[in-house]
Amino acid sequence: MIVKKLTWVAAVLASGVLASTAYADIALTSKDDMHGKWKLQYTKNSLTAKETVQREDSWEFSGGKVTITNIAREGGHYDQVPLNYEIENGKLKVPFVGRSGFDVFTLEERNADTMTLKGKFGELYYFVKK
Repeated sequence: MIVKKLTWVAAVLASGVLASTAYADIALTSKDDMHGKWKLQYTKNSLTAKETVQREDSWEFSGGKVTITNIAREGGHYDQVPLNYEIENGKLKVPFVGRSGFDVFTLEERNADTMTLKGKFGELYYFVKK
């Protein structure tokens, strides 16, 4: 009985370690690391959250600027003006529109066709290459 409980506890702990390492921070080194056009498919509040929010935004990183278009708003969509983004301490910093401060993102995963960014409060942004 005790052996079964210990085995179960070990399995739960191991799966937790594997889940936490599935998304490891990837340090960005330059603005070139973000270059490209991406469609934001959906967001989640955390890695374990079941609910997703479907999105239609497009993010284009080019020439040190990020342009976010087709952002959903009640009754339609709008486009954001191009903003100068920064790479600082391996993270992506995108300025807020119309106020001081930045949204800070960590690159969690990227391959040729997909990218995942994590916001400073743990929310996840899932992109596909355009």
